Amino acid sequence: MQCKICKQNNSTIFSDTILNKYKIEYFHCSKCGFLQTEEPYWLDEAYEESINISDTGYMQRNIYLSNKLTILLFLCFDNKAKYIDYAGGYGVFVRLMRDIGFDFYWDDKFTKNLFAQGFESENILYTEAITTFESFEHFEKPLEEIEKMLNITKNIIFTTELLSDNIPEPSDWWYYGLEHGQHISFYSETTLKFIAKKYNLNYISFGSLHLFTENKISKFKLNMLRFERFGFHKLLEKCITSKTWSDHLSMKKI
Repeated sequence: MQCKICKQNNSTIFSDTILNKYKIEYFHCSKCGFLQTEEPYWLDEAYEESINISDTGYMQRNIYLSNKLTILLFLCFDNKAKYIDYAGGYGVFVRLMRDIGFDFYWDDKFTKNLFAQGFESENILYTEAITTFESFEHFEKPLEEIEKMLNITKNIIFTTELLSDNIPEPSDWWYYGLEHGQHISFYSETTLKFIAKKYNLNYISFGSLHLFTENKISKFKLNMLRFERFGFHKLLEKCITSKTWSDHLSMKKI
């Protein structure tokens, strides 16, 4: 099977059962380190609910990332610019960021916008950065999705868990998501560096938080993300005007 990242032919590394019914194969690329399933014929079934019921960390993750991104966007990007949350789910992250004071907009083809209605990204031709959390592993055509984002920004901020050097067996890594069948693309650090180089971008990683960016971000600024645990984001929030009330007034006029 051809690698979806670097186009090299790759071979089966293991197989397992997905959705408790389909025996499928996984293919690993020795060149760029990408791991992919066979062509995912089961996706319509897997996405009967776009947010899978086993994602119990959904709310906690959005709150945690809103704290981290407050620091990152304030220190490293234009905090007055427009931002888009791509594959934004129910709109929780967009609402959180607007409540803090960042001008965020929602985009998602498959999920109903519940919390950020009125702030869809339609007609936005340029954005300072795109955020997209826990989506890369869902991409059936990763480079096509990345190129869609790069058409309107050169800064992509995303999360995904990385493959280790020793590829884990399905029984040893929860991230394969065998029970819900939505995770079909898996990236190593080598893979993400390969993608960044392909598009002439810098690759920066902070745990499971990653950036493809045209910016050069100092280690000092990146390390400030660690101070989220001490409430540093709360200090920065005092320098930004929340959009909660202004959004309320604008929605009343619709």
